[in-house]
Amino acid sequence: MKKTVSIPFMMAGILFVVCFILSNLLATKVIRIGSISGTAALLVFPIAYIINDCIVEIWGYSKARLIIWTGFLMNFFVVGLTQIAIVMPPAPFWEGDEAFKFIFGLGPRIVAASFCAFLVGSFLNAYVMSRMKVASGGKHFSLRAIVSTLVGESADSVIFFPIAFGALIGWNELWLLALTQALLKSLYEVIILPVTIQVVKWVKRLDQSDVYDKEVSFNPFRVKEM
Repeated sequence: MKKTVSIPFMMAGILFVVCFILSNLLATKVIRIGSISGTAALLVFPIAYIINDCIVEIWGYSKARLIIWTGFLMNFFVVGLTQIAIVMPPAPFWEGDEAFKFIFGLGPRIVAASFCAFLVGSFLNAYVMSRMKVASGGKHFSLRAIVSTLVGESADSVIFFPIAFGALIGWNELWLLALTQALLKSLYEVIILPVTIQVVKWVKRLDQSDVYDKEVSFNPFRVKEM
């Protein structure tokens, strides 16, 4: 039997992967707005968690697991190519090599931190969202989205910042940065929640999908279970 492809699911997966890859590039810059410090990844990374929530809510944990691992592998692919680009000799007339190396040279450490944090945070987010949906009978989407994001983002920040910036930033600032980042990312989701709710309702009607994970395996490595 020929399987059909869900266009909304495919688009959600593409956007998720793009946000994850872009967040690693933006994470190389630490920004400061007023008295609050964070990385520029704050602009895009919360969107990945919002999409994660939407995928679990509409298509279930197993589909979210597939997209999480896809994002992981595609990010690994991008980093591998950028490292090859770094070691390639620059043209004599090109003056941007040092800046290029600075941005992408941080890649391996940023990506190692991101890989660990991303996998733990994303799977925790998906797990909490899935279990709360079954427990609540599909009610209280707003609460489930916020709680799952708080759990996932907190785990992500606690893992990411020590690995990515340990010995580069003072530990007091580092933990403050991690806490601030987790809270700001969660606030991001709260602000955009009204839009998220309407998108989820619309996609559910469009795709005729509203999965409850009553018998799914939550083992993150069982990717073949679709």
